[in-house]
Amino acid sequence: MAVHVIDEANRCLQCKKPLCREGCPVHTPIPDMIRALREERLEEAAYMLFDNNPMSLVCSLVCNHENQCEGHCVLGRKGHPVHISSIENYISNTYFERIRVECQPRNGKKVAVIGAGPAGITIAILLTKKGYSVTIFDSRERIGGVLQYGIPDFRLPKTILERYQKKLESIGIRIRPNTTIGGALEIRDLFRDGYESIFIGTGVWRPKTLGVKGESLGNVHFAIDYLVNPDVYSLGDRVAIIGMGNSAMDVARTALRHGSREVTLYARGEASSASQHETDYAKLEGAMFRFNKAIQEINDDGPVFREIYRNEEGNIAGYSQETEQVYADSVIISVSQGPKDKLVNTTEGLKATSNGLLETTENGETTVEGIFASGDVVLGAKTVVQAVEYSKKVADAMDSYMKAKKQQNHNF
Repeated sequence: MAVHVIDEANRCLQCKKPLCREGCPVHTPIPDMIRALREERLEEAAYMLFDNNPMSLVCSLVCNHENQCEGHCVLGRKGHPVHISSIENYISNTYFERIRVECQPRNGKKVAVIGAGPAGITIAILLTKKGYSVTIFDSRERIGGVLQYGIPDFRLPKTILERYQKKLESIGIRIRPNTTIGGALEIRDLFRDGYESIFIGTGVWRPKTLGVKGESLGNVHFAIDYLVNPDVYSLGDRVAIIGMGNSAMDVARTALRHGSREVTLYARGEASSASQHETDYAKLEGAMFRFNKAIQEINDDGPVFREIYRNEEGNIAGYSQETEQVYADSVIISVSQGPKDKLVNTTEGLKATSNGLLETTENGETTVEGIFASGDVVLGAKTVVQAVEYSKKVADAMDSYMKAKKQQNHNF
């Protein structure tokens, strides 16, 4: 292991006011976890992590730790913060199979979870623990959603998701792969078949376009499509990536690993919008960066840009008259994603916002009674830990709804 977790744990100051915990969206009990590790209570530390965040093993690898727990560690003010992510990963990875998920007796109520991404997995585990019988429906053959089809294996080994599937099945969760709700089956069929409530966590799989000429050409691809299965693409030696977020970094690093020799990312802004770590790794592995570039069109030779001019405050002051033709074998567009609209189109009363995301209350209630949602399909393309944070609230809201419904039926 690159970081010796015991040495890192011994560096922790055990602050009375742990800023690291405040910096974590799900408020992981970091000092308690580290203290348990120091005192050789590894199993207790593992339960602390899993009970607080069922996706802890994943979050330890893919979270933006530099802006969250580690970014708030007081030791980072004058030196290096405690490498909390490595400690969390060591504990979660070591004990994952040994964790016994304690579930209440089955209460006879069924819940449907649409989408096996981070939000869906979290909801399924939390409601199963509360005694509900949960079935997960996913349109793809493997669970994980964006974890499986949007994050490269070198950042998140897919064996972890196989371990999660075994964990889900071990506590009685049923999984229906290759099943699209909004296709042969619709939400009304789920209600017909006795599901008390339904959770939607279908993510964002529709690529956002640039709206410029040339996006349908044969040398152009979308990042979310490329990352699903890079092996089926022949990108060539020179690759131009439009966008500079985390997905763009994943595309760049993946393309370089698949043999492309010259990979360049282009952004309208003056800096990368990806995390510093992901940006640093992409640079280290050979990706090049060009800023202040406004895409005009894409042709068979590659993208065409205008230079962006900025004033002293950094605001856009104008654009160059002349255009710059960049020669590239392939162009990959990586400017975020939005949700697909099958569920909205096939479910009466289910409403979306102007940008296509599902309309919900703060507790995840949609515009149809009994249907809840969270994750990227509500928040837009966010992080795994944000999906978990919101899903914990939604699981409680679903539990309250079903209990109230039972009481209401009983009164009648």
